[in-house]
Amino acid sequence: MSQISLTFPDGNARDFDSGVTAAEVAAAISKSLGKKAISASIDGAHWDLQWPIEQDAAIAIHTMADAPQALELVRHDLAHIMARAVQELWPDVKVTIGPVIDNGWYYDFDRAEPFTPEDLGEIEKKMREIINKRDPVTTEVWERDRAIKHYEANNEPYKVELIDAIPGDEPLRMYWHGHWQDLCRGPHLQNTGQVPADAFKLMSVAGAYWRGDSDRAMLQRIYGVAFQNKEDLRKYLHMLEEAAKRDHRKLGREMDLFHMQEEAPGQVFWHPNGWQIYTGLQDYMRRKQRAGGYREINTPQVVDRKLWEASGHWDKYQHHMFLVEVDESRDGENDDAAVKNKGQTRINALKPMNCPCHVQIFNQGLKSYRDLPLRLAEFGSCARFEPSGALHGIMRVRGFTQDDAHIFCTADQIQEECARFIDFLADIYRELGFPDFEIRFATRPEKRVGSEESWDYVENALENAIKAVGRDYTLEPGDGAFYGPKLDFYLTDAIGRVWQCGTFQVDPNLPERLDASYIGQDGDKHRPFMLHRATLGSFERFIGILIEEHAGKLPFWLAPRQVVVASIVSEADDYVHEVVAQLQAQGVRAEADIRNEKINYKVREHSVGKVPVILAIGHREVEERTVTIRRLGEKQTSVEQLETVVSDLKAEATPPDLRK
Repeated sequence: MSQISLTFPDGNARDFDSGVTAAEVAAAISKSLGKKAISASIDGAHWDLQWPIEQDAAIAIHTMADAPQALELVRHDLAHIMARAVQELWPDVKVTIGPVIDNGWYYDFDRAEPFTPEDLGEIEKKMREIINKRDPVTTEVWERDRAIKHYEANNEPYKVELIDAIPGDEPLRMYWHGHWQDLCRGPHLQNTGQVPADAFKLMSVAGAYWRGDSDRAMLQRIYGVAFQNKEDLRKYLHMLEEAAKRDHRKLGREMDLFHMQEEAPGQVFWHPNGWQIYTGLQDYMRRKQRAGGYREINTPQVVDRKLWEASGHWDKYQHHMFLVEVDESRDGENDDAAVKNKGQTRINALKPMNCPCHVQIFNQGLKSYRDLPLRLAEFGSCARFEPSGALHGIMRVRGFTQDDAHIFCTADQIQEECARFIDFLADIYRELGFPDFEIRFATRPEKRVGSEESWDYVENALENAIKAVGRDYTLEPGDGAFYGPKLDFYLTDAIGRVWQCGTFQVDPNLPERLDASYIGQDGDKHRPFMLHRATLGSFERFIGILIEEHAGKLPFWLAPRQVVVASIVSEADDYVHEVVAQLQAQGVRAEADIRNEKINYKVREHSVGKVPVILAIGHREVEERTVTIRRLGEKQTSVEQLETVVSDLKAEATPPDLRK
């Protein structure tokens, strides 16, 4: 038998017979590794222990200590175990597909009766029985005809259809979990007992069309989550509970911030409270950008397709654009807007991004090297088509506003501008309550424009900028844009979720396409580099993140309703209005509640609305010119002098960039 050479992670190589399995390799290294092994990586591909290795390769043996591989296998095996459990409980149910997804898996079933929550409990119980049996997991490669006959004989039409869709030269791998069999690429664990029986949970049932086609059968999709141990599952379920409490859509209703409706899908109707947050955040960003050397501009919402064609967005991005056809021959008064004069119809698009319009402003008038860097910022309202199924409150919308800016600069200014932006962003994130963030550095992709020397120069500039400001970063090779590398900035919220908000991208391509130039020291024309940057990203999404980060209890300066002054008795009404007037005079958003309701009722109502401070006023407070102060989330109250409270709340209401 021919020999192959397998190279291990430490660089050592050993010869084995061709066709050796990873299980045999692990056992040859040591008995303990043979028992602990769950899978292998062969030249970087995840490999089942039972699969033969037939050529020289790099090999790494995985155990349950290797979390990425272990979780993939646990979740994949649980999909099979769940499908087996369903068919053992209801033999007439037909199975389809069951892939691994983030945090778990799903499996689609064809069953006449809908699954109930009680059914999920029964399925979980049966799954644990299967796990405890420690049934072996085995695999074979079958000929196509044999596999089709097998599934036809077992009345599994969905599996037959899947086989028909698999390319003819691809092997059909069959897996058994005990007696139960499924078509699957693998890899899998070696027995059902390797799955932790206390670290998974079935979460929900949803409808799903077979192969995503609404003309096909509606199936039932059961979702499950799984982890390596019970504690990780507990933490995840706790996170979900917290996320449900913090859901910005729920809090948006309770705080009367915004609503969405089907007449304007993916667009936000901002209520006064929500718009107060929006404008407060925008005013803050406007001051920060002005102090950071940015000049604010504003560009059109509807732009002729000619500009999008020149910029390259028409070919690459048209499917995300909302198009507007305008018959320029209409007089705007009497003509029927539905009738188009094709010869005079102009096709426009609502702008999905601001970059090409910013180049148009740069191109107005002659620019010199002395004008660079030129930092142009816009709170640019954009519209992008997102599928209805992808829309999610104000986090994923079709109409949004970005804190967008573009810096036009020379090549030797890139590093300094990048370092400057990182410090700028870090200061804003800190003041908004996110002192820690992650930088991910995406480098040149396989398909790109520009010379290798240019890419080397720009990537070095970004890397040196990160080091100059003393920050760490994670490298993401090959994930840059086709025109240049980029930095993405990620926040982690209070319950561990990660959000990508800021970005910094180097672009020599758009200035070239749109003929942007400046006069250099040598008197000749040169192309500027264009640096795309955003700090918060979209205001809509960032406000959603803030709401969920703080569970609605926004920082006092940003809270839409900062203070409610509530009467305990009607004799206190005049003093209530006096207190409100004093607070409002100091810039505090205060309102009176003199309704004929008990104070406990008022406190509960305003607490649900997440009002940070409630000042209660009764006979004693009127006589002593004091207030009883209750802060959101605190059980204790305190009685303080009015002058002190007004002074303290004025300081708290001051945005962080304006505090001394």
